[in-house]
Amino acid sequence: MRATVQLDLPIVVPQIAADDGCLEVLTADLAQRKGIEKAHLVRQNGTAQLCLHYDPNVISLAQVERIACDAGTQFDDRYRHEQIPFVGLDAADAADSVADAVRSIAGVLHAQLNYAAGQAYVAYDSTVVQREAIEQTMRQQGARLPAAERQRATHADSPAAPPRVPADERDHAASDAHAGHNHGSAPTFLPHWMQERWALILVALAGLFLLVGWAGETFFGLPPNVAFACYLLAYAAGGYDVATHAIPGLLRGKFDTDVLMLAAAIGAAVLGEWAEGAFLLFLFALGHTGEHYALDRARNAVNALGQLMPQTAQVRRGAQIVEVPVDEVQVGAVVVVRPGDRIAVDGTVAQGSSSVDQSPITGESVPVRKEPGAEVFAGTINQDAALDVTVTRLARDTTLSRVMQLVSEAQSQQSPTQQFTQRFTRWFVPAVLVITVLVAVVPPLVGLIPFGQSFYRAMLLLVAASPCALAIGTPAAVLAGIAQAARNGVLIKGGVHLENLGALNVMAFDKTGTITEGKFSVTDVLPSDGVAPDELLRVAGAVEQQSNHPLAQAVVRAAQERKLTLPTADGLENVPGRGVRSSVNGQPVLIGSLKLFAETQGHATDAALGQTVAQLETNGRSTMAVSQGGRFLGVLGLADALRPAVAETMQQLRGLGIQHLVMLTGDNDDVAQRIAKDVGVTDVRAE
Repeated sequence: MRATVQLDLPIVVPQIAADDGCLEVLTADLAQRKGIEKAHLVRQNGTAQLCLHYDPNVISLAQVERIACDAGTQFDDRYRHEQIPFVGLDAADAADSVADAVRSIAGVLHAQLNYAAGQAYVAYDSTVVQREAIEQTMRQQGARLPAAERQRATHADSPAAPPRVPADERDHAASDAHAGHNHGSAPTFLPHWMQERWALILVALAGLFLLVGWAGETFFGLPPNVAFACYLLAYAAGGYDVATHAIPGLLRGKFDTDVLMLAAAIGAAVLGEWAEGAFLLFLFALGHTGEHYALDRARNAVNALGQLMPQTAQVRRGAQIVEVPVDEVQVGAVVVVRPGDRIAVDGTVAQGSSSVDQSPITGESVPVRKEPGAEVFAGTINQDAALDVTVTRLARDTTLSRVMQLVSEAQSQQSPTQQFTQRFTRWFVPAVLVITVLVAVVPPLVGLIPFGQSFYRAMLLLVAASPCALAIGTPAAVLAGIAQAARNGVLIKGGVHLENLGALNVMAFDKTGTITEGKFSVTDVLPSDGVAPDELLRVAGAVEQQSNHPLAQAVVRAAQERKLTLPTADGLENVPGRGVRSSVNGQPVLIGSLKLFAETQGHATDAALGQTVAQLETNGRSTMAVSQGGRFLGVLGLADALRPAVAETMQQLRGLGIQHLVMLTGDNDDVAQRIAKDVGVTDVRAE
């Protein structure tokens, strides 16, 4: 049974009373949202509370907040959601223990510690508990909180951006956070570089002392006391990190993998097998170091997103260009971007023309040409020439910031496999300890084998039963997968969705700009009798220059290439799936498919026009019929080039088991079927 969280929210809907029947519609709408199990109203003392039951493994409190606000409800300052970075824990089950302690605090709605990400995600009622109490509980459970990263992220702040750390503190804080699992138990009096490498130093010392003791005893006749001293030192080095986590956990009544390892090492020492105990601790410490290295690689993939954002921007102020922290750049400011620089803001090009590498944000492999009026994104790279960019969003609201925030929220949502392994490891350690005791005690009691032999087998069971790889493998894989997908322009909003990708058997693609390049060109200009080709293009270009649709831009480019002077069109009405209506020189103009003309009074099509359009579509062209003042001017044929690797991509998807590939397009069916055949799409939904 899935655990859900209940929220009681004050209704704040303008011009709607608390007892208005429209609120029932609101709850019905909310209840249909994925992740919200139930939504209903609780009325008391003439006021209404909106009660939401949601699954925190599917949807975060931040997303619930946005859904509630969009539906006409707003949170007050009561409910907050915090993202708290932590270090000092050396295993996933230790993080689970901390999460359990935080959940037990009165007023905490939800708490999830992502050991792989080194982040705690806590939702709580601020009228009952404060963040300081939550942090104190985390410290008592063995977690350390880097001071430079204690940034608050309440719902009163913009949910679009994660907390930002000053540049002079970020490098050290990030280093501490990434290496923190490696030196969480390092003595604080050591230099920082030693703390960062503490786990590696201990592993090296444990291996060195073990090698000296074993080789000296086996090959060089080392006195037993000296070999014993080497093994004892190997115990100290290899078991230091284990003991500093296992002993406090035992005192709190917590059993984890460190307890298993410590018990096995002590058992080996009791049996007099010091070399085997030292080897066990060395292997365990080496495994932990490898895990932490893998986690650091995964965390670096996430943090690389943040490194895409420049910390300062060159702002034009009159005749001067001033360097300003990007957080202080306001909407409407003009930012100068030099060739080779990363663009610091989301905005539109005010002046200049250049190619921009958008692959960090959109995943596009080919640089995109940017002209005045084109949209640019923070984190992308300007290549050719200087650009003046008018800021359209604050730093916390940029596309990159929103991606970072969504990735951060995604880390807090566990996949089914993560939930299973978490439950499994919670019961596994106590079960192993009980079985170990039985293996050690029962056989001697019934006379099967001597106690020494049964005890030795029990210690082997302890060693073999460590679930460390199981506990850490899933969250590390999820973290790395989400981060790498985000860097490639694909946003996966949680481990549950990442895992669901493995069960996909249908995938749909938009045609224009996805399967094709979205760069149309006019290939056919077929005027009606008595109409000049330039006249047809002139009228079509006048109307289409008001639109930014790829087909419209292709018509305008064709008119410009012929150096035509375009008249002014009055107004533009889009008819979805059909075309556009406008007016040129006081006469109504229609541009679009034959269906547009058939559905417009006084514009019935004739057989000749239908044949022309059918011939073009048979040849794989998209078509535009053009009329002015009720008179057909002619037909334009346009073609869009396929993306080079799309056919290969479709083949790879089929190889992965996704056999049902769908193409969605508003284009005519003949063109769509021709493209589908070329790329290997199995299903077409056109017009």
